[in-house]
Amino acid sequence: MKLIPLGGHSPRLDPAAFVAPGAVLIGDVEIGAEASIWYNCVLRGDVNRIRIGARTNIQDGSVVHVDSPRPGHEAGHPTLIGEEVLIGHLAMVHGCRLHDRSFVGLGAIVMDGCEIESGGMLAAGALLAPGRRIPAGQLWAGRPAKYVRDLTAGEQAANLAGVAHYVELAKRHRAALQG
Repeated sequence: MKLIPLGGHSPRLDPAAFVAPGAVLIGDVEIGAEASIWYNCVLRGDVNRIRIGARTNIQDGSVVHVDSPRPGHEAGHPTLIGEEVLIGHLAMVHGCRLHDRSFVGLGAIVMDGCEIESGGMLAAGALLAPGRRIPAGQLWAGRPAKYVRDLTAGEQAANLAGVAHYVELAKRHRAALQG
């Protein structure tokens, strides 16, 4: 793991968070309790802030970035990721908001100004175009992503089980890395 201070900000990690070797956190990045940032992820809070909630996992090779403030849009787009969010391998998450218990599939892209509400899911390989919103409990897929259907209670429960799985898996990896 590499923590790089930039622009007067240093990455901040809860002591119970797991950040795997090879991950790079830059600038204004904050990681919550029992969150896990997996191998070879890059979280670049160089021109805006990144916040990762408790028990969220960002899986191997994912990139999280932000959008710069600019005239007419003074706040830019920070990346705000809630609690118990699942982000699959090789995802690109950029200047957006992911509410608690949302899901971003493998290789999916979430662009500036997007929002995925609680329990919403962006399917593997999908692209959520700038400014789009996935309402709570809906599945969207495709490039560009479109509404497919509402998630079942069983699918939403499976996603929460995935959160618990990654919390435990992070503990196992931490123990293995400590020798």
